[in-house]
Amino acid sequence: MKKILSYIAVILWMALIFYFSHQPAHESNELSTELTEVIVTAVEKVAPHSDFIVGNLNHLVRKNAHFFIYLVLGVLLIHSLRLSGVLGYKGMGLALFICVMYAISDEVHQLFVPGRGAQLRDVVIDSAGAFVGIGIYVVILFRTHVDG
Repeated sequence: MKKILSYIAVILWMALIFYFSHQPAHESNELSTELTEVIVTAVEKVAPHSDFIVGNLNHLVRKNAHFFIYLVLGVLLIHSLRLSGVLGYKGMGLALFICVMYAISDEVHQLFVPGRGAQLRDVVIDSAGAFVGIGIYVVILFRTHVDG
């Protein structure tokens, strides 16, 4: 049952990525701008004299979203593969391969979304996020086995 639920989590996460990628450019930008404004408001409470250029920060928020959404996908995939008995370098490589292929397909998908386009830089950011997520998972798993 755990294995099935883990793959359902992967599929739902991929669906969430697809949903965000399917938003036309103006909707996607509105969402990230709203998030950026929340971040700016929070930071200004802590550091009231900070000068932010919302446009620059918005770009940073968007690129970090790419990284972290694929970091989570990498963790979900490596976990599902481990539960299926795909272990070690084979599991890590397969999880990374699936994440990179999904990132590429996601960018190709955006070619058909109004105002959006494919960006090689986003595939690199997505892949880096997946790589880090897989690495974090493996390190935590290793430490729990060594310490436990």
